[in-house]
Amino acid sequence: MTNAKRQQRLSLTSSTVAFAICFAVWTLFSILGVEIRSQLGLNYTQFALLLVAPILTGALARLPAGILADIYGGRRIMFWQMLAVGVVLLFFPFANSYTWYLVFGMVIGLAGATFAAGITFVSAWHGKSRQGTAMGIFGAGDLGAAITNLVAPIAIISFGSSTVPVIYGVVMLIAAFGFLMVSSEDPLHQSQSKIDRPLPDELKPLGELRVWRFGLYYFFVFGGFLALTLWLPQYYVEQYGLDLKTASFATLLFTVPAALVRALGGWFADYYGARTINWLVFWICIVCLFFLSYPPTTMTIHGIDRDLSLHIYTPIWLFIGLLFVMGVAMGFGKASVYRLIYDYYPEHVGAVGGAVGLIGALGGVVLLILFGLAIDLTGISTSCFMLLYGFLAGCMILMHYAIKRDQFRERLAQAQADEFLSL
Repeated sequence: MTNAKRQQRLSLTSSTVAFAICFAVWTLFSILGVEIRSQLGLNYTQFALLLVAPILTGALARLPAGILADIYGGRRIMFWQMLAVGVVLLFFPFANSYTWYLVFGMVIGLAGATFAAGITFVSAWHGKSRQGTAMGIFGAGDLGAAITNLVAPIAIISFGSSTVPVIYGVVMLIAAFGFLMVSSEDPLHQSQSKIDRPLPDELKPLGELRVWRFGLYYFFVFGGFLALTLWLPQYYVEQYGLDLKTASFATLLFTVPAALVRALGGWFADYYGARTINWLVFWICIVCLFFLSYPPTTMTIHGIDRDLSLHIYTPIWLFIGLLFVMGVAMGFGKASVYRLIYDYYPEHVGAVGGAVGLIGALGGVVLLILFGLAIDLTGISTSCFMLLYGFLAGCMILMHYAIKRDQFRERLAQAQADEFLSL
């Protein structure tokens, strides 16, 4: 094995592990928030705001992190982000009010922005034919959400809710320096400290409508995944009567498949086309959401001699099964969107990927707030899935017309070319 190949593999492996730890920190409030809600007596909307605090910062920081990664290299930017979050986590026990929890949550959110730097770093190490697979492997760091669902409840019981963030902070600092030592600077930045590219040129692709359409797709596949990852533990507790530990394990059956298949989704996007995979993902998800959206219902049929009552509800085994299938589909979708980005913007993966990642992470913010508001206003427990169903239907309509428009332009360009050749 050549030295360059060895550096490539070590860099991909170390960045994936580092991102998994960052994602675990980023989603810590999905478990810790349930304890805080119980301590402070928060309503659904306040609880949703608590969950979105780290997600909001992670979303907004993705674009600048991606731009800085394009210029200075993703390895350096990712390391400094991890270092900052790790230090802040050590002071978490000093939080003693709802406001302070929100502040700490927003600072912790920088862990989520490491995705934009990391995806730029990984992309720079691999050629065109391997982009989907490499970025899919890195994106499998989403498994960090499953780590939190698995470890955090046990750690809270063993050490207390104020100590767990400190433990996470220590692990984050170890991971940051481990990543720095094991990985190597990507080929684009090995020979220079920065790439000289004017900021207007770096931001130019963001003016294209296609970028924001990709962002809308990612709003669902990643934003929806993120919102459900944070929302499901309390949903299981309240709707199915599970304890927090069991609810966290049940959530794993959604988060783990969504993370693990991302690498496979990248491979499929490389060989079968990212657009084809995206379309298939949307169809699978909308079928699952149709059944998940149906609320528990009692129907009374007035017969000739007597009334017949029907109780319609989603048993927990079916609920978990539908979420498992949707998690797998979302994992494929997250990988295919970023393969699309490389196909159209290979020189601007950081900026465009950061913008798309920003929109996707903002999806987690917006959807979580809407989940809380919808239940507070309607009192229907499945209203969160109704919202996702409606949004996805809109995405599918938009994607359908975008594909038709592209096909029309391709036919028109081909016709003009044929006409020119016939002259």
